Amino acid sequence: MTNKSASNSIELLTFRIAEQEYALDIMSVREIRGWTHATPLPHAPHYMKGVINLRGTVLPVMDLSTRLGLPKREQNDRNVIIVVKLEETMTGLLVDAVSDIVALSPEDLQQPPEISSSAAAGVVSALTLIDERMIRVLDLSATVSSIEGVAA
Repeated sequence: MTNKSASNSIELLTFRIAEQEYALDIMSVREIRGWTHATPLPHAPHYMKGVINLRGTVLPVMDLSTRLGLPKREQNDRNVIIVVKLEETMTGLLVDAVSDIVALSPEDLQQPPEISSSAAAGVVSALTLIDERMIRVLDLSATVSSIEGVAA
């Protein structure tokens, strides 16, 4: 039985990229859909797969593994796109697989150490342990902020 108050718990969607586990605040997630081939756009950042048609809306899709500086991976039918909304901007995040939804208290989250100067620096807002697995909680605004101009 869990002794966590619903009022101060944080719900996170956990997912996998390159054998690593990450999480996003569930409140920013709009939907999860299967991998759809994206149409590339010229002069887009290297981590942008392109755009897809989401029920009549042009949705930019970011390869999250490339954005985070992880090894390049081939897309397959098991990949999914997590559609997130930040303020008024919708973005698709390409990940290997969605894992679970977890509820945590703010005390379960720890600040990450400032040891990285890579492309992923600043995008991890917190770390937490779930069943001995280290989960990196992404700061969505830092992760997608640089693609504002890409969305059509």
